[in-house]
Amino acid sequence: MADNGDGDGAEEYLFKVVLIGDSAVGKSNLLSRFARNEFDSNSKATIGVEFQTQVVEIDGKEVKAQIWDTAGQERFRAVTSAYYRGAVGALVVYDISRRGTFDGIKRWLEELTSECFLFVSFGI
Repeated sequence: MADNGDGDGAEEYLFKVVLIGDSAVGKSNLLSRFARNEFDSNSKATIGVEFQTQVVEIDGKEVKAQIWDTAGQERFRAVTSAYYRGAVGALVVYDISRRGTFDGIKRWLEELTSECFLFVSFGI
């Protein structure tokens, strides 16, 4: 939390959240919809990591959500896990039409915990 520098005493909050899950489950489109209100049914696979920032006002305070979209492919796993550090939350995304992506949630949660990430489990 930091003063926004304009002298009015308003505080600014920045929260880092990561999107994780198997490849082609919709992480990039979730981010695109949230940050730019766009959806691309022909979007390409994320290579490495991308992020967008969205500013919302809550109770008169400016809150910046910095959402990190990580690649779901195994070959990028070593790189993307480094981006978990400093995150205050994670969205584990899966495709309801592909059972294997749901089954993969356990592995994603194990990866998060191995990176010393604290999270709330919802019974998975």
